[in-house]
Amino acid sequence: MPTEVLLVEDSPGDVRLTQEAFREANIAIKLHVAEDGVEAMEFLRREGVHADAPRPDLILLDLNLPRMDGREVLALIKADDKLKSIPTVILTTSEAEADIVKSYHLQANCYLSKPVELEVFEGLVKSINEFWLTRAKLPKVWQIT
Repeated sequence: MPTEVLLVEDSPGDVRLTQEAFREANIAIKLHVAEDGVEAMEFLRREGVHADAPRPDLILLDLNLPRMDGREVLALIKADDKLKSIPTVILTTSEAEADIVKSYHLQANCYLSKPVELEVFEGLVKSINEFWLTRAKLPKVWQIT
């Protein structure tokens, strides 16, 4: 079964780089993309065109997004009993201490700053795969009984 990853990212260049890096790191990953926070929540709640969306095993969330920023998305995810157990990794250009503190306060599972160098960015995505999708144990069934 594929590993479902939701990438919430508005930069087409970063989307393309992430897709290519995951393709090289792990062909079993199915990467879904939401271009803004509103679309991300529609995907996660299976609304509208996303009615058949799979539940992601991991969310990679940018902070600086149009329509609804990543901080709001993170707060909604972690406040929702059906979504809060999905590991959510902040993947953003911001290195501001306030963003780091706020993200962890909102229960982000990890905060990573996007490097500007292509090779370093690819290495970061590969390390996300190595840790979150290879070494970390994620539940196969998300329902709590």
